[in-house]
Amino acid sequence: MQATPVLEILFKRDRLIVIAALTGITLLAWGYMVYEARAMYHTGVCCCAGMKMSGPDNSVWNTSTLIPLFLMWAEMMVAMMIPSAAPMILTFAMVQRKRREQERPFVPTTIFLLGYLVVWTGFSALAAIVQWILHAKALLSPMMVSTSPILGGVILIVAGIFQWTPLKSSCLTRCRSPLAFLMTDWREGKSGALAMGLKHGAYCAGCCWFLMALLFVAGVMNLWWIAVIAVFVLVEKIAPKGLFIGKVAGIFLIVWGVWMLLR
Repeated sequence: MQATPVLEILFKRDRLIVIAALTGITLLAWGYMVYEARAMYHTGVCCCAGMKMSGPDNSVWNTSTLIPLFLMWAEMMVAMMIPSAAPMILTFAMVQRKRREQERPFVPTTIFLLGYLVVWTGFSALAAIVQWILHAKALLSPMMVSTSPILGGVILIVAGIFQWTPLKSSCLTRCRSPLAFLMTDWREGKSGALAMGLKHGAYCAGCCWFLMALLFVAGVMNLWWIAVIAVFVLVEKIAPKGLFIGKVAGIFLIVWGVWMLLR
């Protein structure tokens, strides 16, 4: 009896491989983020950004700081968003496995994941620019927390209102239904897989972008705050009452924002 080829064995275990890969990427991003946060709090310097983050820092950041800021945001987005995207990525991998078993054309799941990450990479670039501008306007402390109750309150209120908008509901519904997304937005080939990853990433960003703005309220490198937002995003996408939970959270954010403005 002929031995089963190694590739055949790997294809049969593709789900475990994808889970292991996503877990590894997430843990690596979280591990480096924890390292960055510890360095920042103990030495006052963010290693990735290479900038002083404690004590008075009223100096103007030059444009070269945009690169380390971008890298900092990119690692945060990987750590926060990969877990919530896992159901979609695993569903895509399952469909590709079945196509391979049926001897139909199939593509690696990494291409879909690449498209997804491209969107969040673009978001990271925009977030870095916003942070750079806020620092220039002295609206962020050296620890990357909003120094303005008005700014913090407005961000909270608008984020809360956004939770009730049709755009939020539409994007979240797409994110909560991986199989439905693949059935309605399927594209063939590697370019098609990349396009699907980009489109799903766009829905995900449309669903979560204002939640990421909350990082400016409690601290861009506040690990507890980052973890809370990451867990909330995951709950919104996978919990049976995810849409309802999101709306309740919106009310909480509005109340918190009003309190901050009136404080």
